[in-house]
Amino acid sequence: MLRLLQGATPEAQQTAGYADTLREILQQPATWQDTFDLLRNQAAQAQLAKALDPHPAHIVLTGSGSSIYIGECLAPVLQAGLGVPVQAIAAGTLLTHGRSVLPPGPGLLISLARSGDSPESGGVVNMLLEHAPAWRHLVITCNANGKLATHYRDEPRVTVLVLDERTNDRSLVMTSSFTNLLLGGTALLQGTRDALAASAVETAGANAQRIFDAHADDIAMLAQRDFRSAVYLGSGGMFGAAREGALKMLEMTGGQVVTMAETFLGLRHGPMSFVHPHTVIVALLSPDPAVRNYECDVLRELSRKRLGMGKLVIGDDVPADVLGLQDVAITTSAAISGGDVASMLTGVVTGQLLAFFRCLQLGCKPDTPSEGVLTRVVEDFAIHGAKP
Repeated sequence: MLRLLQGATPEAQQTAGYADTLREILQQPATWQDTFDLLRNQAAQAQLAKALDPHPAHIVLTGSGSSIYIGECLAPVLQAGLGVPVQAIAAGTLLTHGRSVLPPGPGLLISLARSGDSPESGGVVNMLLEHAPAWRHLVITCNANGKLATHYRDEPRVTVLVLDERTNDRSLVMTSSFTNLLLGGTALLQGTRDALAASAVETAGANAQRIFDAHADDIAMLAQRDFRSAVYLGSGGMFGAAREGALKMLEMTGGQVVTMAETFLGLRHGPMSFVHPHTVIVALLSPDPAVRNYECDVLRELSRKRLGMGKLVIGDDVPADVLGLQDVAITTSAAISGGDVASMLTGVVTGQLLAFFRCLQLGCKPDTPSEGVLTRVVEDFAIHGAKP
């Protein structure tokens, strides 16, 4: 099915409403390599060194919507590599409850943004510059012309890293913007023993391309089944990837598929009641074998209780006994260095394809789902001056 969609004329793709989204999903392996090369050039290294000098006592990752899920993916990776507390706090939460949630400074606030034009983005940076002057700022954005990239050029406390223009997705939903911002955030690990290796990016790209070439039809067939809800499972940083998968399905289907994201172990504590006969379960397995043992036990429990319509399981060494006849397994390979990030990138891409195919199956347009309700950039709203 993927080849058929790709083979349509540009005009036909535009009419069907999927041209931007499909291009942006499929360009990801190439853009990952470009982003990784950017992070290793001297100019980017100088910018990052500036942002980390002096070494922060705390790091907070912030953003809204998909961007905060990127922060949730990155937080445990950066904390392990940098040896300082790292947490993800939504920009909206910082605006409304900054005083109670912002760690005591001095710290580093990392703003993650596709466009950099969302009201919360600039509002949070402005608030901290005025009321928490000891904090420094690093902006990672896909848009060189956005407010976050342009408004602070003369502010020495703000460092801006702009990714390649191709990552500035035109579709309403974030796809390559998400994965490239995730990869961009790993730049802070350069020079540490946990720095992302070139092999990790190559592995993630190879995994994604194999999904496009060998597994897209399986994912499309799953998307054609009559499911009305979906549960996305992930552990640790992979929970951020699960939340992103749930949002992609919700956005692209205009809410026709109701979604929930949960940790594997958290599913047992009440949320398992959400899993009905019309529910698809998307399981993003950890590359850590010890963690994966816990996760596979939960999948076996779901099978034993005959819960859900089917599973889509993505990860290394997927045991045969966690799969039923109606389940789909995508076996990947994690790089020796950066396995968590490689697995997150692969899991996110799989979730994008499932949502994309389900959107088309329901007669929606992936480029502009929920037209009249959602916009690519959230409309301006009043910033009421909450203080940290």
